[in-house]
Formats: sequence, C-alpha cells, structure tokens
Amino acid sequence: MDVKYQKRLAADILKCGVNRVWIDDTMLDEVIEAITRDDIRKLISSGAIRKKPVNGVSRGRYRYLSEQRRKGRRKGPGSRKGHKYARTPKKEQWMKKIRAIRHELKHMRDEGYIDKSVYRKFYLRAKGGTFKNRADLILHLKMAGHLDKDYESPGRL
Repeated sequence: MDVKYQKRLAADILKCGVNRVWIDDTMLDEVIEAITRDDIRKLISSGAIRKKPVNGVSRGRYRYLSEQRRKGRRKGPGSRKGHKYARTPKKEQWMKKIRAIRHELKHMRDEGYIDKSVYRKFYLRAKGGTFKNRADLILHLKMAGHLDKDYESPGRL
C-alpha cells in the first residue's frame, strides 16, 4: 500500500511538491498499479490524483495588531528602538513649541492685547526658552500685568 513512487511521479508531472499531491482513497488500488508516467497522467485526468491548493498565511493576526497600534496600544518601552529623542528629535520639539508661542505673541500684538515693546521683550524671552508652552507664556504675561486676567487663548492659530 505504498504510493511513495506514484506521489513522486505525480509531483513531477503536476510541477509541485510531494506534500501537495492528493490521492483519492477510493481509487487507491488503481493508483498502486500505475507505474508509468502515462498511467499517472490518466489518473490525474480522471481526478484520482490532484494538486492541493497552496497554503496561504492568514493576515488576521496582523490586522488585529495593526488595529491595536492604530489605537495607540503596543507602543510601550519594549517596542521602542533608539534613544529617548529618536522618535521626535529635540529640535523638532523645540520648533513645535517656539512656533506656537510666537504665533500666540503675534496674535496678541495684532489684536492689541499687548504693545510692541512687551511683544519684543517676551519674544526674546521665548527665544531664550523661558516658557514651557503657550499656556506658560500667557501665565507669565498675566502675572506681569501685561494681559487681562480673563484673556483666553484662541487655541491653534
């Protein structure tokens, strides 16, 4: 009941691996009797021997993981490569911060909340890194008495 030889011949004819050759159990006697390539070709055309489809790799796990990453999961310290500022360099952080502060100062000056001299003084302080962010700038201006206590930032400008 060994069909190793027939499987090898069928794999050669079907142009696939031995493991992808399927043999019908009900026609096993006919397959065992087949010893030539022609016999194997006849069995293939009759459907006793077939080629199994290629096994694909499921993308289900990948889809799940990528969805989790989109939500912000799986981004902890174990998933990070490079040093502390490899993801967002210090220069980029500074640019983001200083642009926001300068936009805020410009808005205040243009809308008449502060005059030119106060603008210049606080612009230079911002350049020196005095303020952590836009809210910190507004707090400093309020504490210095240059801005009304009820001033609200318009947010992103």
